[in-house]
Amino acid sequence: MNICTLNKIAACGTDRLGAGYTVTEELDGAAGVLVRSAAMHDMELPASLLAIARAGAGVNNIPLDVCSEKGIVVFNTPGANANAVKELVLAGLFLSSRKIIDGVAWAQTLQGEGDAVAKLVEKGKSAYAGPELLGKKLGVIGLGAIGVLVANAAVALGMDVYGYDPYLSVDAAWKLSRSIHHATSLDEIYAACDYISVHVPLTPDTTGMLNADAFAGMKDGVRILNFSRAGLVDSAAMKAALASGKVASYVVDFPTEEMLGVDNVIAIPHLGASTPESEDNCAVMAADELKDYLENGNITHSVNYPDVKVPRGDADRICVMHKNVPNLLTQISGVVSAAGINIHSMTNKSKKEYAYTILDIEGHADDSIVQSILAVHDVIRVRVL
Repeated sequence: MNICTLNKIAACGTDRLGAGYTVTEELDGAAGVLVRSAAMHDMELPASLLAIARAGAGVNNIPLDVCSEKGIVVFNTPGANANAVKELVLAGLFLSSRKIIDGVAWAQTLQGEGDAVAKLVEKGKSAYAGPELLGKKLGVIGLGAIGVLVANAAVALGMDVYGYDPYLSVDAAWKLSRSIHHATSLDEIYAACDYISVHVPLTPDTTGMLNADAFAGMKDGVRILNFSRAGLVDSAAMKAALASGKVASYVVDFPTEEMLGVDNVIAIPHLGASTPESEDNCAVMAADELKDYLENGNITHSVNYPDVKVPRGDADRICVMHKNVPNLLTQISGVVSAAGINIHSMTNKSKKEYAYTILDIEGHADDSIVQSILAVHDVIRVRVL
């Protein structure tokens, strides 16, 4: 089975695929893809392609709608790079407060001053003073794998932390420090916090969420950190807020032409997950997700199809990708029953307009059954494992 790597994927990940897999850079004929940041929107996806595993969290480089329509499962690796990003966010907090970057750059200009350097440093250092984090209020917008780690670490630094996430999962809630205030709205975060760190995906609903209206509700001199996606921030509104002093500092891990060279913008070249540990974690998680789906039909951490994980027995397993519409399960199971095959167990879950069904059967499902299921309206893809 061919697995295409569109970016360099750590060997500790690809090695987990094991026997029966060939890792290649050729997309044609591939059953699976391992990818990091390569843009896939303009690629022609082959009929052989069953799944794409993104070694990272963001999937804006993958054509999700096309994949869903073709029955291609798209995985990501939430949490695998969370510690790496958390550490850089903490660095961003310090950089936004203490004017460290400007101060270091200024110190370099003193080369050649000889014995006068020490006096010049003492005379000029006041221009680079900044507040401590202790006791300041930090708002964390989005309490997923990264947001939770940032919030807890900020508590350990002595900050007064407010967290906002209307979709907070039970698992994330268990991991949050009891000291974190539960904000019930973005307006509460904006009004209360001296620092704001945003950790939400870029979607049509979140694009430009930090705009002129949002800045108007914030404290004067607020410091904003964006280690999620550049598009969350309205660049024109941010530049105006920086110019007026409403925003004292903007730290972003996604440089854009509009924000480069702007005073009080610290643009980091997308280093959030750039650690060897993070790259290894993402590669291993992506490879495991891909292998489990290809071999067992199990879906874990998909962004376009529901997660379905069923223990595998010795019998044949029929995996069906389909639209989330009424009466489809009855038709699918009817095809199998009409062939005289008993369904040992059936599991079905849906995610928005798409659904996934696993049928473990007693007996063998031949190609005629596959074709009969495919003939059912709104069935997208059928596999027998």
